[in-house]
Amino acid sequence: MIDHIVFDVGNVLAAFQWQVRFRRYAESEEMLERLAAATVFSPMWTELDRGVLSNEELLEGFIRNDPEMAPAISKCMESYEGMIRMYDYAIPWIRELKEKGYGVYYLSNMNWNALRDCAEELACVEETDGGIWSCKVHMVKPEPEIYRLFLNTFGLDPGTCVFLDDSRRNIQAAREAGMAGIVFRDKPQAEEELKDLGIRI
Repeated sequence: MIDHIVFDVGNVLAAFQWQVRFRRYAESEEMLERLAAATVFSPMWTELDRGVLSNEELLEGFIRNDPEMAPAISKCMESYEGMIRMYDYAIPWIRELKEKGYGVYYLSNMNWNALRDCAEELACVEETDGGIWSCKVHMVKPEPEIYRLFLNTFGLDPGTCVFLDDSRRNIQAAREAGMAGIVFRDKPQAEEELKDLGIRI
């Protein structure tokens, strides 16, 4: 029986809208694509979420990906303000599930700068029973270790948990850890799949 709902945050409880900030410094769609390829779509972004490199090391890595874009990359990465926007449904949804007796948690890849600059937009996690940010434990999804750490930290039986994440790879890793999983597309779709698992919606 499912007693615990575990949420990813980015693009599940809050929009990751990097384009909003990047468009300030991109003079064309081509430039926007190059900025994204050098940063958010590069392997270095995973290391950003892991939380072990300094901002200087990360910036150097992003610039190495596309040296011609160095000035714009530097501007984009000066702040993360505006990159995250909490969905209107996030807090009411968490509260509704808790009122029905479910444990509600989060397990999310997130970096230190976003936690600093977007604190208000991430306040929904304060409504949960707890969770793990990747940067604080120096592990990232879909690495198996972060799922084991999460379950051990909160003393949860994986068979009583369902994980919602917009990444199929992350859901597959959760299933391999023994949890049920839902690939999140939107709230109505997720609620229908939660109902199929016996969750009271």
